[in-house]
Amino acid sequence: MSATSPVRPVLPPDIRARKGQAPLVVLTAYTTPVARLVDAHCDMALVGDSVGMVLHGMPSTIGVTMEMMILHGRSVVRGLQKAMAVIDMPFGSYEESPQQAYRNAARLMAETGAPCVKLEGGVHMAETIAFLTKRGISVQAHIGLTPQSVNTLGGYKVVGREGEADGVMEDALAIEAAGAFSVVLEKIPVGLAARITQRLSIPTIGIGAGVACDGQVLVVDDMLGFFTEFRPKFVKRYADLGGLASDAIAEYAAEVRARTFPAEEHSFADVVKGKQP
Repeated sequence: MSATSPVRPVLPPDIRARKGQAPLVVLTAYTTPVARLVDAHCDMALVGDSVGMVLHGMPSTIGVTMEMMILHGRSVVRGLQKAMAVIDMPFGSYEESPQQAYRNAARLMAETGAPCVKLEGGVHMAETIAFLTKRGISVQAHIGLTPQSVNTLGGYKVVGREGEADGVMEDALAIEAAGAFSVVLEKIPVGLAARITQRLSIPTIGIGAGVACDGQVLVVDDMLGFFTEFRPKFVKRYADLGGLASDAIAEYAAEVRARTFPAEEHSFADVVKGKQP
């Protein structure tokens, strides 16, 4: 964006300052056209590693690479004017050490233009978050259900029940103390999410965590009805674009086979009407 642009993009300090104010609106985006749609209505566009499952047909987010995140991150940033791009750090790009996390976070930001990164983990990632924030990298944390840890968690289950609540609260407090500017709470009980939101001075962004959070995020393909491989309980489908697209493709195929498309209005004549060669 040029220095003379009248539109000021949202930045991490703006998000942090929104704590307790109007709810933050967040959707994922993986392409420029969708980023433009999201930009018109949302505060943040999350370039999620969910792109691996949604667009690339992967069974989980584990196989997503830095190169994939950079490709989609660039596409999304091109489509934004005011909403803030948040880009996920993929599995294996930050867990080894704070130094590894810094190298990869710096690369993601430099090569995409995103002003911040998101990473999963609570207490055990606090040192890394502190290392990054002290070196100029804004971090959005992600606790509760952390999809990159699905194999050790035993599936996409609710986190924070049956004696787990204290651990989730400890995660929340640790990432706040480490300097995260906001935190995603995924698939945790509504009462626990409300207590965390009240306790923290940074905004909470819920996904399957109830209405008390400071904001909400959904995968855009889920809420638009494009991605139908599975439908989590926390997803509300606001449209059935997948069904509309399927109907349109079926109609196109039928017209091609019946030779009714392309019609005359879609074709070019050998001679322009009113003109002779």
